[in-house]
Amino acid sequence: MAANSKFPSQLVFPSGDKPIVTATDVAREAGVSISTVSRIVNGTARVAKDKRLAVEAAIARMDYRPNLQARSLKLGTSMIIGMLTQDIESPFLARVIRGFEEALVGTGYAPIIVSGHWNQKEEIERVGLLMDRRIDGLVVLYGDLSDSQLLEISRRQPVVATGRRLEGEHIRTLQLDHEQGGYIAASHLLGLGHRRIAHISGPPLHTDATERYAGFVRAHREYGVEVDRDIVFQGDFLEHGGVLAMNRLLDCGKNFTAVFASNDQSAMGAHLVMYRRGIRVPDDVSLMGFDDIPAAAYLTPPLTTVRQPFFEIGLYLAQSLLAMLGHDLGELTVPSMELVIRESVKRC
Repeated sequence: MAANSKFPSQLVFPSGDKPIVTATDVAREAGVSISTVSRIVNGTARVAKDKRLAVEAAIARMDYRPNLQARSLKLGTSMIIGMLTQDIESPFLARVIRGFEEALVGTGYAPIIVSGHWNQKEEIERVGLLMDRRIDGLVVLYGDLSDSQLLEISRRQPVVATGRRLEGEHIRTLQLDHEQGGYIAASHLLGLGHRRIAHISGPPLHTDATERYAGFVRAHREYGVEVDRDIVFQGDFLEHGGVLAMNRLLDCGKNFTAVFASNDQSAMGAHLVMYRRGIRVPDDVSLMGFDDIPAAAYLTPPLTTVRQPFFEIGLYLAQSLLAMLGHDLGELTVPSMELVIRESVKRC
């Protein structure tokens, strides 16, 4: 580093005159044993409510901070949880990560988040890097790792994965009902009198995309309406894919009164194309999305969509992994999807 650098060669953390508070001090203040303080801090066992409240009050008064390094060595843990995601720029994955981080606040665990970019080779490499750092558990947000690979990883440490249905001693999975989500979206449009509904699908190898389309088909079948596959076009879950699919849809010459896009990003791309071509939403064509990313509420008009509770999913994933690590968190519930009605859809 150059001598005239603005940055100091050493980082100095002022310690001040405040004495270090130990678990023994907290135990004495709360009138309990040191082992009781340890159990409450580590979350490893149930403790009587009056003792827990006394310890928590003492910790707050004395500003006690556990020595995580010593605790990790004693318990044989790293107090680090790894997360394999696919694209940290994705609006919906960002919300899941936010919920995941929120659930870890106050637990002593810290997250390390890596991206696999929907590339199996890269995902395997990233998981290896995480495991080399002795993480205590792993959360896998979608991706291309096979079921057998996830099961193999779970033999070495606890794993929680989304978009799967797997059973194993040290693995938990969360699979939302995307088929029902697609059914909710199409049923809303059909219930408003739309009978010519175009669809911009997601990547064919993504189970959530194929299941949403299956729900779209089921709703049509229940309403006695045949799906016109000539107005179903392939997208890629990205805005640009929505642009390409919508251009192809408009150029095909087929009539339609509504478009169900397989996610909000595709719907945003489709909306841009209709705006540029002078097609009014929803006066000329209704537009339905899926996900309810933050930007969906700020389109013109705001987008009707099916909400995935991303933040709550992140909470659930972290809580599931913490439960596998021995922390008693009570009963966990799986988030559900719901219709969000805004101004981009109207009665046909």
